Order: sequence, then C-alpha cells, then structure tokens
Amino acid sequence: MRVLGIETSCDETGVAVYDSDQGLLADALYSQVAMHTEYGGVVPELASRDHVRKLIPLIREVLADAKLELADLDAVAFTAGPGLIGALMVGAATGRALALGLGIPAMAVHHMEGHLLAPMLEENPPAFPFVALLVSGGHTQLVRVDAIGQYELLGESLDDAAGEAFDKAAKMLGLEYPGGPLIAKLAEQGDRTRFRFPRPMTDRPGLDFSFSGLKTFTLNTADSCRDKDGVIDPQTMADIAAAFEDAVVDTLAIKCRRALRETGLKQLIIAGGVSANRRLRERLEEMVGAEKAQLYYARPRFCTDNGAMIAYAGCQRLLAGQQSDLTILAKPRWPMATLPPL
Repeated sequence: MRVLGIETSCDETGVAVYDSDQGLLADALYSQVAMHTEYGGVVPELASRDHVRKLIPLIREVLADAKLELADLDAVAFTAGPGLIGALMVGAATGRALALGLGIPAMAVHHMEGHLLAPMLEENPPAFPFVALLVSGGHTQLVRVDAIGQYELLGESLDDAAGEAFDKAAKMLGLEYPGGPLIAKLAEQGDRTRFRFPRPMTDRPGLDFSFSGLKTFTLNTADSCRDKDGVIDPQTMADIAAAFEDAVVDTLAIKCRRALRETGLKQLIIAGGVSANRRLRERLEEMVGAEKAQLYYARPRFCTDNGAMIAYAGCQRLLAGQQSDLTILAKPRWPMATLPPL
C-alpha cells in the first residue's frame, strides 16, 4: 500500500510517500521558521496561508522524487490534530479532496501518534510494549504503549511543554525564535557547574511535569547577572543556558526512569522536536544503561514535524481496515487516549 502523508499542524509543511512493502519512498519538508522569527513566535494566520502556498508544490515534488503519479497512490493520510485549526484545515481539506478525487481511502491521523511511531521508520525499531516520552513545543507526555491505539497516559506537563520552556528561556536571554536549538548550541560553551537550577517535581511521587517554576528561576538568574546597562556577558549567558538545559534534561530523565520502573518495561522511545537534543539523548542513554533497558529515537529530521511519520501512522491504520469518512476532520484538541485500537 502506497500512502501519501500530509502534515500541516503548525509551522512546517511536510509531505511523504510510504510504501508498506518498500518503506519510505520520498519525503520533503518546508519550514516557516524564517517567516515567524520576525514575530518571535508562530502567527497562526500566516502559517495557514503559507501551507496553502507550499502544500501542492511539495506533493508534486515528493511524487516526482518517488517516480510516482497521483494514480499510483492507494491512500492519503493527513494530520487532523492537535494543532492550529487553520493550519490543520489546509492539510485536511487537501488530503480529503485528493482521496475523494482519486477514489481512494483517506485516514485522519493524530499528530502525536505520528511522533510516537516515528522511531518505527528506523532500521532497528522498538517492539511493543514500551514507554514513550513525547516531548515537543506543545506536548510533554509519558505514555505506556502496548500496541498502536493502545495508549495509557502516565504523566504530562501541568503547564508549559519542555519545548515551549526552551523557547521562553531563550527569549529571556535575548535569543531569536525558535530558541530551543539556540539554547542547546549556546549551552555547549557553558560551564555546567556554575549555576544549579531546580529539577521541578522530581522530589514528589508521580510522573507529571511542570516547567513554569524553572522559567521563573531562569528569569531571576538572568536578571541578577545583568550589568548596569542590562547586558549579560556571553560566557554567563552560556552558563545559564547550560544550567537550564541540564535542569530540563535531568527532569525528563528522572521521570523516564521512574516510568520504566513503575511499568516494569525495558524499552523507552523519545519522540518530538526536543528528542533531537543531543544532551537529552546522552543523558537517557546513561539512564537506560543503568536500568538494563534500551532507548530508541528517530533520526533528527524525523523528530520535528514531518510527512513521513503521518504517512507511516496512517498506513498502519489503513492496513488494519480503518479509514475516515468524508468529513474534513480538524481537531485543535484531541486526547490520544481516545484513539481506537487496531
């Protein structure tokens, strides 16, 4: 089965073709980061308009790369949520119209299920069951995964997601949007012993997260280091970035270890944009080694939003006989626990 995957949940337009026998045939991604940087964050209306401009050309590009015509497709999968409603509508309307015009099935895909299954695109995928850490700009969740569609939410952020906290901390230091990669790059030059930031909610039971207090601590630390002109010297900025990154990474690692122990499982996957963070991968590799467990993640380009994960997730549900009706489905909020099992 050849499935065209469409991802337009936020500020990246992703398209891919996945073949159930041959694997990923082609994929392409257009990022709107340069456009949104001017505004310090994603502007939903501008995001929607850019998806309209870029989606059809990307579909043509991916089909050409895969040496396919539209008639060679067996199904279309599109992100239906969660995400920005206008951006979702672009992909949902396009995907549903293509499927209807071609007379093939369509599958509305949950964005976070796509992220969760992204490591399955690698040569050595995990086997069910496993614990998944979904960590991005919009979500920080720990999920027990027994099979596709069989999800148990173990814990989640009570306020900001980890990726959102990275972006806000970067803004406090005067860095551009998106700040997460810039914080990580700056942290490489930092002294990780100069500042000690708190590890939120690790001193109490449970698997929930909270990063709002950490943001406040970062702001107060930054303000205390400014000179009379309000400037922080470059080395101090790097030291603050390193302390912030370590606090987030350690918090995530502590909660992941707790989740593995509580479930008794020995496989951990990390997915979502923050899963590309090098420090996080290193810390989790250390943790799973001590726990006699295994860590899985996607290659960096499949950690951020992309069409390949949507094509794969949609293909699995289509192969199980599921498909969406004629509704152009877009859900800004959509609990993953409500998804049907295969």
